Amino acid sequence: MQYNDYRALGTTTFSNGLLAYYPQLKIDDAEMIVIIQLEMFAQKGNFFPTDEQLAANTNLSVSEITALVQKLIEQNFLSIDQISDKSGKIGNKYNLDQLYNQLDLLLEDKIKSGNKKAGNNSSTSSVDNSPLTQLVRQFEIEFGRYLSPIEREEIAFWLNVDHHDPVLIKMALREAVLAQAYSLKYVDRVLLNWQRHNLKTSSEVQKFLRRNH
Repeated sequence: MQYNDYRALGTTTFSNGLLAYYPQLKIDDAEMIVIIQLEMFAQKGNFFPTDEQLAANTNLSVSEITALVQKLIEQNFLSIDQISDKSGKIGNKYNLDQLYNQLDLLLEDKIKSGNKKAGNNSSTSSVDNSPLTQLVRQFEIEFGRYLSPIEREEIAFWLNVDHHDPVLIKMALREAVLAQAYSLKYVDRVLLNWQRHNLKTSSEVQKFLRRNH
């Protein structure tokens, strides 16, 4: 199989936040495989794959897939919604919204606890004033729209996993706006480029930008 054959299989967009924190949600590796498969099928337009289809892409048996799906439902990570098409035909679809809602709560708790450790002298340690919330507001202002839960998780990932300075994230956002590229992928590429050049402070970034603009 050639490289272009692999490209023809397509790609799946997935939350870095979920990949980083799924163990803290008490999701085990086998359950995570099922979640990844559900996301893959959904992004291809199949919102209710069979257990046989899910098992075909894994080392799990059909019975194991059935048990894992049921466990995810019992843990309130997954639900089955009833839908109807344009002709009125009733069907089902898997819904992972509850999973991402719980991930949002986990990330907000982490930001809140981080603020308490860093600022015991502060009279307010509200999540509304957290670096994550401030950045989300800034992005929404610049983009002119609300961010999705997955986009919020990406910003949280920059802060908590990549450990990017919030100031540098704002500077990268400004670069995206100047380039009229209103996407987190562009901002991520800017941050990665600065990281490759070992730029860790705003003054270092400013010098780098002056040299390259």
